[in-house]
Amino acid sequence: MIPESGDLPPTPAELDRLREAIPPLVHFGTSTWTYPGWTGLVYAKPYPATGASARMLAEYARFPLFSTVGIDSSFYGTPKPKSLESWAKVLPPGFKCVSKVWERLTVRTFASPREEGRTGQLNPDFLNADLFISDVWAPYRTYFGEHTGPFVFEFQAIGPDEKVGPDQFATMLDGFFGRLPPEGEYAVEIRNENYLSPAYFAVLREHGVAHLFNSWTRMPPIGAQLDRPESLTARFLVARALLSPGRSYADAVDRFSPYDRIQERNPRLRGDLVRLARTAAELRLPAYLLVNNRAEGSAPLTIAAVARMLADNR
Repeated sequence: MIPESGDLPPTPAELDRLREAIPPLVHFGTSTWTYPGWTGLVYAKPYPATGASARMLAEYARFPLFSTVGIDSSFYGTPKPKSLESWAKVLPPGFKCVSKVWERLTVRTFASPREEGRTGQLNPDFLNADLFISDVWAPYRTYFGEHTGPFVFEFQAIGPDEKVGPDQFATMLDGFFGRLPPEGEYAVEIRNENYLSPAYFAVLREHGVAHLFNSWTRMPPIGAQLDRPESLTARFLVARALLSPGRSYADAVDRFSPYDRIQERNPRLRGDLVRLARTAAELRLPAYLLVNNRAEGSAPLTIAAVARMLADNR
């Protein structure tokens, strides 16, 4: 695909202009940061495949359009103290990260190959508040306190055979968040459209937990979620632009790698991100808006395109 002018990498001068167009409380970033395909776009030089996470993060945080980042690897286990310390050392003051919570707390029934021998069994640690406090909250507070932003509880799709209806799911969340440290910032990402119920939004609002606006294969577009009057449930916003509706993760990986250019424009998604940014600015709410490479092909270039839209309509 021949790139349009709005999809080209911004020049250094344009980066400064685009940075100024982003509202002060709005933080754009990517789902994670270790992508060799971003050399020449975000990174000035190539990095080795392993052992360069902190050095890459330091350069990532200097990119003018980024003021947050997602820590996706924490879904598979809380980062070791050494990793948290190394990241904290290279981040500028006030740079907060959005961290996925360990899947042990959000998977109701074991299904992953990583859980060999337990497939189909109920997870005894599903929504275990004590485990969250000891294995997630405590290490982050100790080693990453200044840079700890919202914790994202990503719930994979819960199948109908598990017989967990919207009201039951909301009740589970109510009991869980009632036991977490109230000073924390939490967001819930769901993959079941039918869980977008009045009870779900009411529980999140009661506990000050954000509904995470996600673009994912079997969820309504972000704009449709934002159109629900009850969807703003916290004192901050969180969004993750992951996939276009109907597209699988595996297909996006095959189609878009190595993530160095826009390969499939998604005007609706871009418009939804602009809406979120403007909504946050109007309501004076901090917003953490994360973009994945699998949304259009290159997360940094998607963010640049959204920033251009903000700049053109100031």
